[in-house]
Amino acid sequence: MAAGAIAVRKCESLDEFNACVALQREIWGEADLEVEPATLFVVAAHSGGQVLGAFDGGRLVGYTLALVGLLEGTPYLHSHMTGVLAEYRDRGVGRLLKLYQREEALGRGIRLIQWTFDPLELRNAHFNLNRLGVICRKYLPNLYGVTTSPLHRGLPTDRLLAEWRLDSRRVMAAVAEVASGEWRVASEPPARISVPADLEEWKRTGSTELPRLQERVREEFTKWFAKGYAAVGVRKTGAGTDYLLAPWSDF
Repeated sequence: MAAGAIAVRKCESLDEFNACVALQREIWGEADLEVEPATLFVVAAHSGGQVLGAFDGGRLVGYTLALVGLLEGTPYLHSHMTGVLAEYRDRGVGRLLKLYQREEALGRGIRLIQWTFDPLELRNAHFNLNRLGVICRKYLPNLYGVTTSPLHRGLPTDRLLAEWRLDSRRVMAAVAEVASGEWRVASEPPARISVPADLEEWKRTGSTELPRLQERVREEFTKWFAKGYAAVGVRKTGAGTDYLLAPWSDF
């Protein structure tokens, strides 16, 4: 799969797996003990997972690492990492990786991919929920522990679990809109979780408001998920951004 100068394909050689590790170090900036080694990429590629690379000519500029799992006896993929070099963001590289990931999985009869993302990273939330059509029904507090990555700002690694049901009507509609360069958000929701517009400034300054916001968001997601709701979209408001929630059986 390609768009412009960027081509996405499987990574297969040890040199390419090592390039993924080097890219990981550059993107996340974690201590050595927290970096996924090349051996994990080898295992994923040889055990039914995925190692997908986005290449600009011969240069690796993004990758996805996914592991195979079983959910109630049915194979699925857990997409553990997707990273894109800073200079290549906002150029559709992440979109290319995810669309290729979906096609490759469906070609093997795999209908579900899951991954986790930080609920305070609203650009990711928009991409996952609005543009890819995922839903979220689980909130996982401090899933990976407190890490050394500056991207995590010393906060607990709270995560939403994204469910990407690859051949659902919701996902097929979202993917068609992504391919056409358009997107939509969910219709008026029964419930919302609001994130203030000050969030990005708080991240930039390391404000003490961040842990308080994380705690509130954790409590609200936990409450709504316990009632059988799912996060199905995000929407900009005059005060910030709202997560949109609805009974998950509707989706």
